[in-house]
Amino acid sequence: MLEGQCFCGIVKYRYHGEIEKTIICYCKDCQMAQGSIFGWNSPLQKSKFEISSGIKFLKEYFHSPNKVRVFCQECASPIYSYRVDLPEIIRLRLGTVTSGKLPAPTEQAYSQYKPSFLKICI
Repeated sequence: MLEGQCFCGIVKYRYHGEIEKTIICYCKDCQMAQGSIFGWNSPLQKSKFEISSGIKFLKEYFHSPNKVRVFCQECASPIYSYRVDLPEIIRLRLGTVTSGKLPAPTEQAYSQYKPSFLKICI
């Protein structure tokens, strides 16, 4: 099981399963949404994901007609995203995990936007 929370701690969650795959994404959308060089995400089964507190503080932003980004409206921490056409899968933002095992990334997406000074071996 994994546990995590937003930066201010109002939103807390649990994932009742193991993370099998993590992905680093360098796309411009992830860079802007995370305010960083990349997003570190994992596709998870929505049925095993539980918001344990603060659900009323979650805000959904439709980044496109098909993709929703979910964040804490108090501290703006990104928590997860999902696609309307894949409702059973969420993409958890792994920087919010506070306990549980996180495997090393096995995939990099949009590497053409990866800064040249960054060296990550996968």
